[in-house]
Amino acid sequence: MMTSVHAGATPAGSNRLISRWLAGALLAALAGLALLFANAAHADGGRIIVSGASGQLGTLVIEELLARGVEPSRLILVSRSPDKLASYAEQGATVRFGDFTQPESLPAAYEGGDRMLLISVGFDGPDPRPVLHGRAIDAARTAGVRHIAYTSFVGISNGVTTGLAEDHLATEQLLRDSGLEWTFLRNSIYAEVLLGAARDIATAGRAVVPTAEHPIAYVTRRDCAAAAAAVLSSPDHAGKAYDITGPAVIGVRAAAEAVAAATGREIAIVPADAGGEPTSLGFTSPGLDIVSDHVEVLTGRPATSMESFFSGHRATLLGNAE
Repeated sequence: MMTSVHAGATPAGSNRLISRWLAGALLAALAGLALLFANAAHADGGRIIVSGASGQLGTLVIEELLARGVEPSRLILVSRSPDKLASYAEQGATVRFGDFTQPESLPAAYEGGDRMLLISVGFDGPDPRPVLHGRAIDAARTAGVRHIAYTSFVGISNGVTTGLAEDHLATEQLLRDSGLEWTFLRNSIYAEVLLGAARDIATAGRAVVPTAEHPIAYVTRRDCAAAAAAVLSSPDHAGKAYDITGPAVIGVRAAAEAVAAATGREIAIVPADAGGEPTSLGFTSPGLDIVSDHVEVLTGRPATSMESFFSGHRATLLGNAE
C-alpha cells in the first residue's frame, strides 16, 4: 500500500518540479535576451551627430566613422550647407540644416541623436563663440542628446587661459554645467598651417632659426578626426579630456629638417645671430609644447610625424621650387 501510494505521488511532484524548472529557465532566458539586447544597444551607442559636418574637420570625421564600421544610417550630419553632404545622404545618413546663428533650427537638427561632436566654430560669426556654442549645447539637451564631445584647445591642459584658450575654456564650462556627459578633445594647432612656411623653406633652401621660439606639437587634421571618431563610436569617454597632439614638438629647425627629409633638398639651417630674417612658422604662442600619446590611445595608431605629413604634401612643398 505504501509502495502504491508513493508511486502515485511521484509523477505529480515531478510535474510540479519540472514546471517550476521550466518557468525559471524561461525567466533566465528572457533575462539573458534582455541583457544581450541592452549590451548591443550600449555597444551600438545610438545615433551620432556631427555638427559642422561639411567643414574640413567634419568631413574627415565622417570618413573616419565610416572606416570604423559605423553604419551611415546611424549618422546625423548637420550643416549650414547640407547640399555639400549629398553623397552621404545617398549612403543612408540623415542630413539636416542647422545654423548656430539661427538657434530655432537646432533642436530639430539634433533630434534623435545620442552622441554629438560639437566642432568649434570660427571667429567670423556675428556673436561670440561661447554664445554660439551655448546655443548648440542647449538645443542638444532639448533634443535628448546624452553626450557631447567638443573640439577644444590643447593649451588649456598647460594652464593657458588667454587668447585661443579663452573661448574654449568658456565652452568647456558650459558643458560641465549642462548636465550632459562630455568629452574634451583638446586639439593642438593643425599641421596644415605649416605648409606655407615649409614651402618657403624648400624654395629658399634655408631656414633662419630664431633666438627664441615656442615649439608646438602640431597635429594633422586627419589625426584629430580619427580621435573624434573613436570617442564618438566607443564607450567610456565621458568626463575625460584628451590632448590631441603630434608625436613631437616642432620649431623652425625641426620643420626644416622635416622639409629636407620629405623633399630630398638640402636645407641650410642658419642661426638668427648669423644674419638673415628669422623664419616664422606663423604661430609662436607659448604653452603649446604638450606631447601626448592620446591619438594612439584612442585610435590604435601613432600620431602622424611631421616627416610623414610633409612627405604626403611633397608636391605642395616643391610647387615654387621647380
